[in-house]
Amino acid sequence: MSTEHLLAQILAKRSFLCIGLDTDPQQLPAGLQGEEDPVFAFNKAVIDATHHLCVAYKPNTAFYEAGGSRGWASLERTIAYLNTHYPDHFTIADAKRGDIGNTSGRYARAFFEGMDFDALTVAPYMGRDSVEPFLAFEGRFVILLALTSNPGAFDFQTLPCGTEELCLRVLRQSREYSHPERLMYVVGATKASYLSKVREVVPDAFLLIPGVGAQGGSLEEVCRYGMTDGVGLLVNSSRGIIYASQGEDFAAAATKAAATLQMEMAAILKAAGL
Repeated sequence: MSTEHLLAQILAKRSFLCIGLDTDPQQLPAGLQGEEDPVFAFNKAVIDATHHLCVAYKPNTAFYEAGGSRGWASLERTIAYLNTHYPDHFTIADAKRGDIGNTSGRYARAFFEGMDFDALTVAPYMGRDSVEPFLAFEGRFVILLALTSNPGAFDFQTLPCGTEELCLRVLRQSREYSHPERLMYVVGATKASYLSKVREVVPDAFLLIPGVGAQGGSLEEVCRYGMTDGVGLLVNSSRGIIYASQGEDFAAAATKAAATLQMEMAAILKAAGL
């Protein structure tokens, strides 16, 4: 998928919502426990109920890897279902990979070729040679961790690095990597005031914004500081949508929660003249 196609979907749906499929088997409604694959059954129901309100889905792979081969099979079924039934949606494997070059190359093949995700979150700590293997795949995107939404982000990510903070150095340095047009960045909604600084370094790149909803981030502030003429934002909500209800009405509740965010996004896009 190209960023042009992603933008077209955003403008058509009046939404830049990404839904995180952080599906915990211990939080599934009782009525799904009899399914052959309860996790996939839950994901399928959420996807079918929300696909018209969002432009992206982001499974966090930890929730699947914890289940061993059974959990991995649920992830494979989920991405296959998305690619078959909703191929216009941008798909993100939230795996936060990153290692020495040949290992990164294998991780990239697993997610881009093996499961056909559009994008993968990658940790930048090991530098250029750990990131560039992911950038070698045409039509795929690396979403580099820049400034995350968790409280511990301040342990390292905002420390001085020369004349700027480390997170900004990561952004600046990454623009020198091969195929920088395939880079997107994670910037947490709980750090919205940093978005102006981020945009000085990466004025046009897409940003994946976690932390709206359950973590307390403000959609209005994120858009005020981070939106570009080409939108440039994918705002993620996970628990606030998929666990809007833990009863048998979970899919309908997910639709309602996603629609609330989508309507706010539509109003913001209209006000921005987009």
